[in-house]
Amino acid sequence: MGRIGKKIKQLQEKGEKALIAYIVAGDPDLETTREIIMGFHAAGVDIIELGVPFSDPTADGPVIQAASGRALRQGTNLAGVLDMAASVHKAVEIPVVLFGYYNPVFAYGNKNFARQAKASGIDGILVVDLPPEESWELRKYTDRSDIDFISLLAPTTSSERIERISETASGFLYYVSITGVTGTEKPQVSDIRNEMKRVKSITGMPVVIGFGISTPEQAGEIAPYADGIVVGSAFVRMIAEHAGDRNMVKIVSDYAREIKKAIRNGRKV
Repeated sequence: MGRIGKKIKQLQEKGEKALIAYIVAGDPDLETTREIIMGFHAAGVDIIELGVPFSDPTADGPVIQAASGRALRQGTNLAGVLDMAASVHKAVEIPVVLFGYYNPVFAYGNKNFARQAKASGIDGILVVDLPPEESWELRKYTDRSDIDFISLLAPTTSSERIERISETASGFLYYVSITGVTGTEKPQVSDIRNEMKRVKSITGMPVVIGFGISTPEQAGEIAPYADGIVVGSAFVRMIAEHAGDRNMVKIVSDYAREIKKAIRNGRKV
């Protein structure tokens, strides 16, 4: 079991849920990204989802698309993201998942990527446009490096497919709470409650919920039905709104602390 699994298990034993914070690496620059991660760690964030900027982020809404564009204009690339992650790994114990698209990984070289990601302290990878059936060319290297391959589930995923995905997934399953792109709609608690009953009846893997969760209130309502909550667009939006503000890291970290508190206090409704 890797650091992701260990972290979720530790939280489960305490009756807690994971807060997973997503940000786009390199927005506004890689050094600031590092500072934000350190602030998240101090605020109680459990796992970092580090978005690798890409020119055609089809699964992402306008907020994250804009952040990817800013990061790319800064010259951010996969090699730089891995170097920054290595610096974080030396400083703090927090699991990191790389979130992105297959093209940058393929261009880097699957074998080279897996080796460098492991050396940089990357614990998991989520490649949104690489379904499990087509992942073996990458996984034959990342699995050997003990890098978890995170798989996506959606409201439209059949029970049979959930079972198949669970057989080979590792780390956790990421349940996409809406049928759309990130940060554009709000998930419905009643729908999530019903879907989590179905998913949990099929798999014993940890399940985290993301897409559309942006406030402490939402996180507190949804957290009881999952093993963790992913918040992304809300943080990315705050980073953009406070760019150039010397208190930006504190502002974003304080918001993460509010969400973590709401998750701890969450009750089923």
